[in-house]
Amino acid sequence: MSQLQLGLSDFTYSDLYDPQALSRLHSVFVKSIADQSLIGRWNAYSASGGEGMGPVDISNLLVDMAPYVGTFIAKLFGIEDLRSAQIALADREKVIFEFKRDFLQRRAMKKYSTLEKCLAVGTISELESTYESLKASNADLFSHADEELGAARLAMKVAEGEKSGSIGTDVVAKFDAYVAACVYDEHLHEKVKYWASYHIPKNLDYDNLVQIIRPESLIPEKFIGPEEEYRRRDGFELTDKRMNPREVRGETEYCIFCHDRSKDSCSKGIHEKDGATKKNPLGIPLAGCPLDEKISEMHMVLSKGDAISALALIMLDNPMCPGTGHRICNDCMKSCIYQKQSPVNIPQAETGALTDVLRMRWGVEIYGLLTRWNPLNIRRPYALPYSGKKALVVGLGPAGYTLSHYLLNEGFGVAGIDGLKIEPLDRDLTGYIDDNNKWIAPKPIQDWSEIYNHLDKRPMDGFGGVAEYGITVRWDKNFLTLIYLTLARRNSFAIYGGVRFGGTITIEDAFERYGFDHIAIASGAGKPTIVPMKNNLIRGIRKASDFLMALQLTGAAKKNNLANLQVQLPAVVIGGGLTAIDTATELAAYYPIQVEKILNRYEIVMKENSDAFVESLTPEDRLILDTFLEHGRAVRAERERAEATGEKPNFVPLVRQWGG
Repeated sequence: MSQLQLGLSDFTYSDLYDPQALSRLHSVFVKSIADQSLIGRWNAYSASGGEGMGPVDISNLLVDMAPYVGTFIAKLFGIEDLRSAQIALADREKVIFEFKRDFLQRRAMKKYSTLEKCLAVGTISELESTYESLKASNADLFSHADEELGAARLAMKVAEGEKSGSIGTDVVAKFDAYVAACVYDEHLHEKVKYWASYHIPKNLDYDNLVQIIRPESLIPEKFIGPEEEYRRRDGFELTDKRMNPREVRGETEYCIFCHDRSKDSCSKGIHEKDGATKKNPLGIPLAGCPLDEKISEMHMVLSKGDAISALALIMLDNPMCPGTGHRICNDCMKSCIYQKQSPVNIPQAETGALTDVLRMRWGVEIYGLLTRWNPLNIRRPYALPYSGKKALVVGLGPAGYTLSHYLLNEGFGVAGIDGLKIEPLDRDLTGYIDDNNKWIAPKPIQDWSEIYNHLDKRPMDGFGGVAEYGITVRWDKNFLTLIYLTLARRNSFAIYGGVRFGGTITIEDAFERYGFDHIAIASGAGKPTIVPMKNNLIRGIRKASDFLMALQLTGAAKKNNLANLQVQLPAVVIGGGLTAIDTATELAAYYPIQVEKILNRYEIVMKENSDAFVESLTPEDRLILDTFLEHGRAVRAERERAEATGEKPNFVPLVRQWGG
């Protein structure tokens, strides 16, 4: 942990948790804006609450004001250099997206729409040779050791050379054909497949949104995904580490920023002439973001590399944004203005803005401050002092923790309870009341890595309900830890795990014994669905939500944990929703870990007391054990093969062979 010296001498770190100090901070921020025209517009907006202003006027005002928030926060935390570096990088990389839009898509691919047309100009070898020759004679364009950036600069120079006549038409034709061939030719595409500039939007076919393969003609109902799309999972590490910053900028550059015409359907939805919500060809209502997040506005600011300002825009309507975004929600994408081709990947952009801030020095503190003070929120720019009113929030999943945040900012004292055990955080991280009844501020976190854990080693905090136990490692649960920590630092918020409402505490207890003024029930998502089917809980059958919770709650997912969670293959998952899909993928990932752990443990036991162990087994136990040992050896052999060849083990064929 490091000490944090704020960039404003009149404020200390502990002031950032004091509503009265936040009020003072807000006044300092407003006075710091030198643009009198802007502050006049802003004051009028704040005084009217937006009454009489159109959505375009409000959006434009928010976009104008957001960079001042970023500038102020960067100064407050002494990270002006980091923010300036992010903005400079985005400016330097703009040429990549100009290349993608103006050269690759609008020029090269229009001239050469197929590989055959490219080859009419020259062989692959000749086209590649032309590119390499131009690259060698323009080495200064590749000075950043960044092939994609250099190639984009080279393309722009070729376009200029064509206009001036300094580059011959034959060379230009071959270069253009090379650029297009990188889309179509397997050999050339291998070089550029991870370039943001070559992420080309695809036309949408609503009858074939997901590519599938039907491997058995006699069983047409059976289908699988393309082999090249599979991920070689080995345990329970994060399966999708999100887009990198350049790819995120690619998404924001793809956005057409339609808020200035009030056409930002990603936020507002798409409507018929009579005002009804339009539906896509699959019958899904295109209602847009359920939080009315300022998406287009955020994209415009983020495209300039200003992550702090973009995050402030996101958190205006979605302060708990670590719990949304990539791998969680996509209503915004469904309603994107692009309805006939790939939509903008808005969840990636949202999470990308948050991640860019968290990567900065004091990024955790910046996010936390924006939950308590966000000047873009004219209705509640800073948290109110404790009013004396107390609320009990039942359930600490996404609904419960989000409601708790809003209640705290309205001045309520909040107690959040959950039926599951919640592990306490280090009091140095959260702050605490000392023996003299004085609140001690938390120790500031300089680097995100101080609280970040790899998911296969991350201890389960228990906080977050269905977000903790019902969501798999497709989502980075360190974001859940961030929300937990941020709320736990509020000194008018108390968290109690292992408390069942209606049992441990009743409604009468809450009102009469503990003096709560309000009770909010937010406990629905974690309740398993009981199928009305005879014998549906006999041995060998589990509820999918129960399996997911057991997998994580017991620690069975961890390789060094001996948990009592046994699964056998073949396995059938009934249902096709999110819980069913998560259950199928996690079962397939868990089975190799399970049989490998059993094999390792079996070998230890057989060395110590083999006779007693064998005698204790029933015939059925022996049959199951023999199967697990056979499979465990196959898993071990695949791991050894992969290690010898320097690649990740591939357990997919094994699990399929065993009935996964």
